[in-house]
Amino acid sequence: MKILLRLLADLLLRFLRSLDLPLLAALLAIMGIGLATLYSASNESSRLVTTQGAYFCVGLGVLWVASRVPAHLLKQATPPIYVVSLLPLVLVLFIGSGKYGNHWINLGFFNFQPSELTKLTLPMMLAWTLDRRRLPPRWSTLAVALLVIALPVGLILLQRDLGTAVLVLASGVFVLFLAGVSWWWFGTAGVLAIGGFAVAMFAPMSWFSFLRPYQQNRILTFRDPENDPMGAGWNILQSKIAIGGGGLTGKGWGQGTQSHLDYLPEHTTDFAFSVLSEDFGWVGVVVVLTLYLFIVARCLWIAADLRDGYSRLLAGTLGLSLFVYVLVNAGMISGLLPVVGVPMPLLSYGGTSAVTLLLGFGVVMALKGRRVLNR
Repeated sequence: MKILLRLLADLLLRFLRSLDLPLLAALLAIMGIGLATLYSASNESSRLVTTQGAYFCVGLGVLWVASRVPAHLLKQATPPIYVVSLLPLVLVLFIGSGKYGNHWINLGFFNFQPSELTKLTLPMMLAWTLDRRRLPPRWSTLAVALLVIALPVGLILLQRDLGTAVLVLASGVFVLFLAGVSWWWFGTAGVLAIGGFAVAMFAPMSWFSFLRPYQQNRILTFRDPENDPMGAGWNILQSKIAIGGGGLTGKGWGQGTQSHLDYLPEHTTDFAFSVLSEDFGWVGVVVVLTLYLFIVARCLWIAADLRDGYSRLLAGTLGLSLFVYVLVNAGMISGLLPVVGVPMPLLSYGGTSAVTLLLGFGVVMALKGRRVLNR
């Protein structure tokens, strides 16, 4: 019996050796809350919960496999991985499907969203590119980096998926930020972003004739959702009602009215965080946001403790990218940002997003493992 226990303990240690346990614990906590929220949002549908649980299991398996990959091999494989990730982005333009564009490839048993992969492969390729050159990057290096960013972002925009394109662009910007690009560039970009926001708020709609009708409706809804409360403004108004209805401690698990009475649309995907707010109130929101912030901080701590530029840039960027995903979704459901169809990480229903996100954290753990092994 003692020999068997020692063998099991040895196997467990081998399994956990490449994992960062604090990071894993926070991820598991959010996944558990996500499944509980999905059960409530889906009117206690065990099928959706089981399916999402299966996605999480696949994602955890991918995370463990990725955490075992030596970091130097990951670095060497980065260019072909990046090129391969671009191929489905081209393919989906011809055979893809989606509500407002070609976003998914139907594999029969699974709807694969190729753009999710680029949230990981773009930072990898940028980190590889910048690590091979002098930092802070010079003009020639920046030109190469911008081309690396433009390829996937342009292909995603052709799919008419503005939300994902913004997130992928943000991941590229974070790599440049961590690489030491001058604050002047980011200050200029900030001014332009504020100017664009002002235009979107006050300019006549004739200025936006180049946008598709549903994109114009999103701008109008963002300006004044009460202008069309039964149409374009319905989603955000019902989301605000759900958030406000939760109060301090919430109505109780499964007791929210907005999702159970089908007032809140997309309550298992884009607006899942609204369901959590109504069920668990401000207390639940603070707990989840604290977990997200811990994950971001843990990734940044790991990045700061790494030695080589590639690992440091990649680990830091993957953590900061999660912060943007959370910020955009939370701003969207509360009416502070336009609705762009961005899910809340590990809380909203979705397979490709969950697996890709967990794969990214597996890469972070692999990079940390390199630091441990090199000591």
